[in-house]
Amino acid sequence: MQELVSIEQLNEFLQQNPEAILLKHSNTCPISADAYNQFMKYTKDEETKPWALVIVQNARPVSNEIAERFGIKHESPQVLYVKNGQVEWHASHWNITQDNLKAAIV
Repeated sequence: MQELVSIEQLNEFLQQNPEAILLKHSNTCPISADAYNQFMKYTKDEETKPWALVIVQNARPVSNEIAERFGIKHESPQVLYVKNGQVEWHASHWNITQDNLKAAIV
């Protein structure tokens, strides 16, 4: 896991990992805390694609860049599965569950 705090880090991460997961997380939101816990359960049980964390309070420009680049409205919490520069799947809030992640990210 890598925390992305700059757009340069985002670019480098996506270049190095053509198939990757981005997790946007708010460290002040209880829904985000639940989603984070679901995501961490998923990463422990599965062969996980490379993934990076964006804490929106620490990296608002990175969060905004992700929304703009992929044309997906910002939400927090939010998971985006990126493959070859395109978002293959995304979910937010209560839709971020271990089961949904397992089903969508193959």
